[in-house]
Amino acid sequence: MIDIQTLLIWVIPVLFAITVHETAHGWVASKLGDHTARMMGRLTLNPI
Repeated sequence: MIDIQTLLIWVIPVLFAITVHETAHGWVASKLGDHTARMMGRLTLNPI
C-alpha cells in the first residue's frame, strides 16, 4: 500500500514538471506569434 510520504515524493515533482512543461508550450507559442496563452493569463508557473 502507498503511504503519504511516497505519494508526496511522486506528486509534487510531477505537478511541478507538468506546470513547467505546459508553461513552456505557451511561451513557445507566444514567441512564434500565437499570443492566446499570454492574453488568457496562462504564462505563469502557478499550477492553480
